[in-house]
Amino acid sequence: MMEKAALDSSEERNWLGDGQAEVQLAANPDTTEPDDGDRPAWDSKIQYVLAQVGFSVGLGNVWRFPYLCHQNGGGAFMLLYVFLLLIVGVPLFFMELAAGQSIRQGSIGVWKHISPKLVGIGYSSCVVCFYVALYYNVIIAWSLFYLGNSFQYPLPWEQCPIDVATNDTVKECASSSPTPYFWFRKALNITNSIEESGEFNPIMTGCLLAAWAIVSLAMIKGIKSSARVMYFSSVFPYVVLFIFLIRGMLLDGAMDGITYMFYPKLEIWGNVQVWRQAATQVFFALGLGYGSVIAYSSYNPVNNNCHRDALMVSCINFMTSVLASLVVFVVLGFRAKTIALQCIAENLGVLNMMYSNEPRQQGWPSFNVTDSSSVSVPEYRQWYTEYGSMFNNITDCNLEEEMNKGVEGTGLAFIAFTEVMALFPASPFWSTLFFLMLLNLGLSTMFGTMQGILTPLMDNFKLLGRHRTLLTVFSCVLGFIIGLLFTQRSGNYFVTMFDDYSATLPLVIVVIFETISVAWVYGTDRFLDDIEIMLKWRPPVVYKYLWKYVCLLAMIGLLAASLLRMVFKRPTYTAWNQTAASEMTLEYPSWALAMIVMLIVFASLPVPVGYIHSMLKSRTALDVPPQEGPGPEVHRELYTKCNSNDQLDSNSHPVSCEEDGVPPRTSFLLVGNEQYRLLPQQEEEGEEGEEEEQDTGV
Repeated sequence: MMEKAALDSSEERNWLGDGQAEVQLAANPDTTEPDDGDRPAWDSKIQYVLAQVGFSVGLGNVWRFPYLCHQNGGGAFMLLYVFLLLIVGVPLFFMELAAGQSIRQGSIGVWKHISPKLVGIGYSSCVVCFYVALYYNVIIAWSLFYLGNSFQYPLPWEQCPIDVATNDTVKECASSSPTPYFWFRKALNITNSIEESGEFNPIMTGCLLAAWAIVSLAMIKGIKSSARVMYFSSVFPYVVLFIFLIRGMLLDGAMDGITYMFYPKLEIWGNVQVWRQAATQVFFALGLGYGSVIAYSSYNPVNNNCHRDALMVSCINFMTSVLASLVVFVVLGFRAKTIALQCIAENLGVLNMMYSNEPRQQGWPSFNVTDSSSVSVPEYRQWYTEYGSMFNNITDCNLEEEMNKGVEGTGLAFIAFTEVMALFPASPFWSTLFFLMLLNLGLSTMFGTMQGILTPLMDNFKLLGRHRTLLTVFSCVLGFIIGLLFTQRSGNYFVTMFDDYSATLPLVIVVIFETISVAWVYGTDRFLDDIEIMLKWRPPVVYKYLWKYVCLLAMIGLLAASLLRMVFKRPTYTAWNQTAASEMTLEYPSWALAMIVMLIVFASLPVPVGYIHSMLKSRTALDVPPQEGPGPEVHRELYTKCNSNDQLDSNSHPVSCEEDGVPPRTSFLLVGNEQYRLLPQQEEEGEEGEEEEQDTGV
């Protein structure tokens, strides 16, 4: 049942004349909500769209999606991704947008409005956002470090350094190559395993401080300040991606990379793990469960077309992933072609040296072995396949094998790409562009992540809402202090741990409960009714079945698959061994496994704790004995929705709406266009008490 304070005569006349009613959801007496009139708002629609796109389009689009395409069938994986995006991603994204826009609260307030028992969903979202902010800003710090090192020629990762003691190339670099050496030794100064913590890396600590300072300054005035930064941080990466694509298409081997990317391998659709990876990527690409989508949409006007926004942002996100994949595969194709041609040159040099003084034996190449530049990769491979076994110390130079050595995450950005850019003319310019792009991609996502923390807290706690600046600065300082964990020499291993395990399972659990709360607790029909009031048209009924069954079952399946994978496959990480100058896969020690479990449990715990706390609170309220004698009379007036065609008269007596055939119902929406009639308060005290205790979700 809706509750609304009595209007004074002037307000009542305005309400009756305009046909507008602002309806507030019945909340607990102790609920603290800021005045919606003071709520910030976006200056323009383009500002809001850039913010949503900036948050959803992040580093994962550049270094995770291309890797998954690379490893899982190219074009076949893209088709699977689009299928899951349409039936799972878009409906859930639309659900979060509509919930935030209608209730105009952060994640805590939204689920608390549906039912106080679900308030833990919002707190879980805040915890996961904080996890992500901790390690995401470390990646921004790495980008700042590489950006600073790009303003020199030649680039410091182009050549191996000289050991002054032996006047020879540093052994670790000579055993690997300049780019991985610079990353693991100069940038991270990494230890051999997570068990060797090592001292703090002073340079990375300074870069992390700078990263948090940038975030703090951009967020200090809320969306008013961060939105201005979004104009640059959201658009600039697209400019750089198009520049790299045009430049990359001119490289030798570019078409080989694109062919490899789009060639479909349909047999991968029978692999359950590929479905799990595609669903996970859809889930994280749109930023579901973080609360940032809800926070951003809560600053919209209530009549904004959030359905169109959901389709538009999802489409932009996918097209950005395709664009980034094109750039990555063009660059990887050039890299693979360069490595293959170097391999051919080395093998032809061996042939010349070993067999120069001997008569040519059977199987000698028909091409010119003295000029390696005239020999193509297919020619060499054809000769090697037929006669290679007849010659000692000659190896195969397989272009596809080099392409199969897929790299993802930090390996793609800080090793593979830096290696390729060192081969470009004017390499410092290209390096500066690339790391500026990474910096802006990271910052735009970081702003959304921080908004997912700050908005719910300020909406739910008046004290924090009155001290926005202090809360923002305190959050950034706390993030920097805890983030020192990642600036140790072993910090990269903790970044990997947080990236792999701290957010995945808790976010899936959060979205499962979000879907249950809207589809089963509140009801899809009621939710669609509220969206119809908001948009002035009703979304297709297919959303009802997608929310109730398809999305929910898909999320439960993803949770089960992730849990089974963790149980049956012991978690591992990739470590750099300084002696061997190569990467190796190691298992996490017991204390690290315990840390992983604690991260997951701590992020998921608010959901059951919130439910139990609400149940105990309700039971305590029921156990309180009623006061003896007539207590102070509480005057309140109840309104219920009536037929919009009814003409209301301010002097008429209260009339029930039952004659119109429109039963009273609780609305999810805070603001609407509907007429409301004053209900007579003739219920018994017991019935009235029950209605006061009733919440919208139960």
